[in-house]
Parts: sequence; structure tokens; C-alpha cells
Amino acid sequence: MGLKGMITGAKELVLEGLNCASCAARIEERIKALDGVTDVHVDFTAKKLTLETAGVEDLERVITEVRAIIRQMEPDVVVTEKRVDFSRQKSFLLMGLDCVNCAAKIEQQIKKISGVQSAVVNFPAKKLMVELAHNSPETEIYQQIKQKIDRIEPGVKVEQLSLAEKKMNPREETKAERKGTLRLAAGAALFAAALIFNFTTPVEIVLYGLSYLLVGGEVLLKSARNIARGEVFDENFLMSVATLGAFAIRQFPEAVAVMLFYQVGELFQDYAVNRSRKSIAALMDIRPDSANLKVGDEVKPVPPESVNIGDIIVVKPGEKVPLDGKVIEGKSLVDTSAMTGESMPREVVPGAEVLSGFINKSGLFSVEVSKPFAESTVSKILDLVENAAGKKAPTENFITKFARYYTPVVVFGALAIALLPPLLIPGATFQHWIYRALVVLVIACPCALVISIPLGFFGGIGGASRNGVLIKGGNYLEALNDVKIAVFDKTGTLTQGVFKVTGVVPEEVFSKEKLLEYASFAEAHSSHPIARSIVEAYNRSVDTEKIEDYEEISGHGIKVKVEGEEILAGNSKLMQREGVAYSQDKIIGTVVHLAVNKKYAGYIVISDEVKEDSATVMKRLKEMGVRKLVMLTGDNREVGQAVGRSLGLDEIHAELLPHQKVEQVERLNREKGPKEKLLFAGDGINDAPVLARADIGVAMGGLGSDAAIEAADVVLMTDEPSKLVSAMQIAKRTRGIVWQNIILALVVKGIFLLLGAGGVATMWEAVFADVGVALLAILNAMRVMRFNPV
Repeated sequence: MGLKGMITGAKELVLEGLNCASCAARIEERIKALDGVTDVHVDFTAKKLTLETAGVEDLERVITEVRAIIRQMEPDVVVTEKRVDFSRQKSFLLMGLDCVNCAAKIEQQIKKISGVQSAVVNFPAKKLMVELAHNSPETEIYQQIKQKIDRIEPGVKVEQLSLAEKKMNPREETKAERKGTLRLAAGAALFAAALIFNFTTPVEIVLYGLSYLLVGGEVLLKSARNIARGEVFDENFLMSVATLGAFAIRQFPEAVAVMLFYQVGELFQDYAVNRSRKSIAALMDIRPDSANLKVGDEVKPVPPESVNIGDIIVVKPGEKVPLDGKVIEGKSLVDTSAMTGESMPREVVPGAEVLSGFINKSGLFSVEVSKPFAESTVSKILDLVENAAGKKAPTENFITKFARYYTPVVVFGALAIALLPPLLIPGATFQHWIYRALVVLVIACPCALVISIPLGFFGGIGGASRNGVLIKGGNYLEALNDVKIAVFDKTGTLTQGVFKVTGVVPEEVFSKEKLLEYASFAEAHSSHPIARSIVEAYNRSVDTEKIEDYEEISGHGIKVKVEGEEILAGNSKLMQREGVAYSQDKIIGTVVHLAVNKKYAGYIVISDEVKEDSATVMKRLKEMGVRKLVMLTGDNREVGQAVGRSLGLDEIHAELLPHQKVEQVERLNREKGPKEKLLFAGDGINDAPVLARADIGVAMGGLGSDAAIEAADVVLMTDEPSKLVSAMQIAKRTRGIVWQNIILALVVKGIFLLLGAGGVATMWEAVFADVGVALLAILNAMRVMRFNPV
């Protein structure tokens, strides 16, 4: 939770020594009943307690009460607050991990290691992310991790990564793939020889046997290891039983063919999955390899994580900006598309903030580093995308559970097909029905579902990041499909958040230019945003030497004398105080009244302009099925109503304090259906309590804002509301592709299971129903990464 815990009434606590699952459930129930608690979850396996309160002011009181409850119920449990410690977060590359079921087993086993607080295996990226408890023995845990992975997947090589090394080693991958291909080629050659040449039976059996061992030896070995550990039902078991059974009933060619085509299919699947990994890696290839550190007059390349705050780095043309900081020398154009999705280069000059991941297009410039590499924007974005795999969508969780029960059911169903008909049907033979049962086992492998579904969500998250949208998990990506109520902050979300002169209304004897000139003299010495907007609108230099006298009247405005003329600039209170008569027309916006020598000269309207795409976005959201559009603002009622009406919103609530915004969101939450979602979009800092209460919190213009990235579930990396539409389009595209894969796999397998049980489908068709469908599903899942929302 990190920063989110400090600013949103949320906190993550570590429960060291919690060993009782039922106690964890009872603790959760007791805490739920506490006054001010809006959400609580005790994760027994990770020994974590996640807590949310209605407001920051409730947090410390609730934590004190939580500690008392735990002390009463479980005296031996030590409660500590979780703190972000990058030194305790470890990443490992799992070279050669090609089994999604094994990835899930690895994750579960590593979570059980003492000293491991959390573990997530990101199968598409072949990454294991582990968070260690404080003072845990790092070397010992690393050895245990390797041992557990070796027991589950002996061929997987575990390599610990530093922050700057989170990339695959293509040479190792290629070497492993080459060995597998050569083994398959040798097995295929022997199989072809046995098939083509009419050898005598003993020679034929030897050739088929050698071919089978070359092609399927690895599968048999994995299956035997799994059975020894009590983990029976997986694809290795299904293939082993089916092919050994075919050998037992003397169907030698089909036994070898099924194993051969299964392995060839697995090879193609690996190729497709690796391609998707590389596509995602290309989308996120923003991590810099080195930084040019300036030491005196010397510039030397160093790893980005060795650079400290305050150090000076030099960024050359064509290089990525390695760390966040401020430009102190030079100017250039930078490409921000990898971070924000913006196509137009951005100009940077001395004083401008630059973020890691930007690409220098032209000139040379120097940057004073403002954040260490571990906390830089590029690291946070990469960690968000990589760790998103840990927050699974409901569809992913359903498929995981489905596969867990589906495979044993099919195995026992196949056993019934093999044994019951010969015993119950006159004339039925065991050999004939065993063959049908083996066909069913080959068809039943759930690979197509188990691989393609998480790959679809991971691809959707990667595709969203390429379009300047960070989505923190598959659960949030899927939830974007069900948004029926969208709530927006006004300032900085629907409007520019920048004051600008939108009206100059002089009295008859004055011109617009003269009125702006008088106002600029009055505001020349002020740093207030309204004053600056007036000086910018004047767009000429103000000769401050002409100002003879200057007085700032608190809460009213400014009185200034210029070349003998007294100028008053301020609100209506200033005009009344100085006895200046003027028309009391109702004006929408912030108004600066002006008087010259006690005579009313006119007024200037300063407004926060509505963003160009806000109106279009509201229309698009309605078209996409959002039922209600609401705006919450602390601004005055007239301004809020004017903005809301211009955008066609359904509800407008103005002059709200932060806690009143939370109340409005809670009211709207009660109005939505059980499966409907409420989305709130705000700036991620002032609106943090509301972001926490919404089903989906969206931070607008969150690039580089720590608070926004921590507080929100979805971060739009530019300040364009249209990015929200892009995120929802990507979510719909992802859901469509995921359900296409589910339907494709279930329908095809269902048809072939019936054909296999009925004796129509042979082993050859069974291989297509398994491997072919899995390959089609993976290729289909990859399409979401290439989707460009419009």
C-alpha cells in the first residue's frame, strides 16, 4: 500500500506469528465491526492485514483498536506496519518455465516458506516476485526457493535479478529450445522410419519405443515426479496415461504420434507465448541500461541504481533518461510516448522536470537527479505492470478453479468409459473401449484455457500501458467493463486546472487593452495564479518603475498608484470598501473588478477552461453503457453548474468539502446494482479518500505523481480524459478475446469429447482438439496487445 496508506485512510499490517486460519477469520470479523472501518481483509497465507477507514482521521484510532483485538485473541502475534523496503523485494527469472499449472504450484509452495511475506509468479513474463520479511535469512530463503522450484520443475533455471537486470536472457532460452527441437527431430526420424519401412514386429516395437522415449521421456519423468508428490492430475499425467495405454493395447503408431504432436504443439505454444512475452517486453522496454554520471569534468557510465539524489547525469541524443530529475543545463526535444502514449515530442529547457523513460531526440542536457532509481517513475511503472499479474480477474480465478476440478472429473469419466461398457454391454471389448477412453484423456487437457486466459489479461494490461494507461491488475481491467456510474472531480480532471482570462469587459470610456494594462500594473508584484493569468493575458512587459505606491489589502485586492492615477483591482468587497459604484450582474467565474481614480473601469473574468476532449468523453461514455455521469467539486455552485451543463452531466454537486465528496460516492454506491461498478476520476492527491471508496479509482494526469500512482487503481499518464475511454475500450476488447477463447476451447473440446466417447474421433483428432485449440487460443490472446483504441 505504501503511500496510499498514509493519505487515503488505508494501511497494511504484517501479522508475524499468525498460524491459525480460523483465528484469522475471527479477527477479520471483529475488525469489520469497528466504527469507521470500511474494508478489511486478513490474508492468512501471506500473514497480512489490509485495512481501510472512512477517513485519515480515523486511521490511527482504528489501528490502536486492531492491535488490542489481536493482542486479546492471539497474544503471540506481533503486529507491525508494512513499510516499502526495496531491499526486501526480490525478483527472479525462471528460465525454461513453460507450464502454467507448474507456475501456480511454484507460487503456492514459495508462499509457505518461512520468511516470505508474499510471492507472485508472473507466467507470461517468466518472473517470480518475492517480498521477504524483515530480518529474514535471504541466502537461506533463496536456496529454499531453488529447491522447491527444482522439485516442481527440474528443468527450470532460477536466476536472481537486480533492479537493472529484469530482462530475459535470449541466449539461454534459445539453447534450451534448440536441445528440445533436436530431441524431437531424432524421435520423429525414428517414428517415420518405423512407419515407412515394414519391419518385423520386434524391430518395429524397438523403433517405436525409442522414438516414444525421445519424444515423451520428459513428459513421463514429470508425471512420475508429480505422482510421487501426490499431485496427480495435470497435462503430463493425462498424456502419459493416454500414450502408455495406447502402447498397452498395441496401438504403437498412434501412441508415438500423439506424444510427438503433443510435444510439437507445446513447442509452437512456447513460441507463441515467447512472442507475446517479447511483445510485452517491447511495450515496456523503457528501463535504461546505464546513466552517464558527471563527476567533476569527467562523465562515466554507471548502473542507474548507483546514482544518488543530487547527482548530475548527462543525457545524450538517442538515450533514455535514466532517472527522474530537473534539467539544469541544455535543451532538447524528448519522446514521451513510451510513458504517456503522446505522439508529439515535448521540449525540455533548464528548470523543466524530466522522467525516467523519456527518450532524448536531439540536444545534450544535464539533469540533477531527484529520486533514486528504485523510486523512479520508470521503476514504478514496470513494477506495476509486472505485479499486475498478482491481482487476478474473477474470470482467471474461475478458470483456475475450473481446471482443478475439471481434470479429475474427466480422468474418472475416462475410467468409466474404459470399464463400464465392456462389463454392461454384450459384445463390447475392453480394447475397443480403452482406446475410446484414451482418446478422451488426450482431448481433456485444459491447456488452452489455463494458458490463454491469463495471457489475455496480461496482454490487455501491456497494451493499455502502451496507450498511456496503467492498470494495476486483471481485476481492475475486467471491472472497467461493468462501470455504470462515473464520477468526476472538476478542477484538473474535466477542466485544465489552470486559470486563464476568459473575458475582459470594460466600461464605455475604457478599451479592453487599457483595462488589461491597468490590471497588469496592479498584479505585477503578485505571485497568485489569478494575478499571473492577467499578466499573461496582457502579453507585454510591465514597466514596474512606473508604480509609485503599492498596497495589498488582505481579502479584498490591491491598491496601486501609477503615474499619478490610483488603480483598484480586486473583488466586490474592495469596490464597496472604496465607495466605487458598479452594476451587480451575476457573473460566472472568478471576477476581478477595476476602478481608476474611484471611477469603475470594468471587470476581468478568470476561468478554469474545460478540456478540449471532456465533452466528447462524456458522450462516448454514455454510448459505452455508463448510466449516470456525476461531477463533484469544491468550486462555487455557479461555476460548477455551468461546467456540468456544458458537458451534459446527469448530476452536479458543488461547494463540497472532501468528506462530503465521500458521502456522495457512498450514496451513489447504494444506488448501483450488485454487479455494477462505480468509477471515480480525480487528481489522485486531493481526492485520495474518494478514490479509495470507489470500486475503481482513476488518477488523471498521474505521470510522475507518487500519490496518484499509489492511490489509484488505474492511472492515466496524461491529463486527457479521453484516455479513460481508451482504457474501457481495451477492457472490452480484452474481455471479448478472453471469452472467445473460453467458448472456443469448451465448444471444441466438448464436441470432440462426445466424438471420442462415441468412437468417431481417433487419437489424431484428439491431438488437434488439445494442442490445436491451445495454439489458436494463444494466438488469439496476443491480438489484444496490438489493439489501438480510437
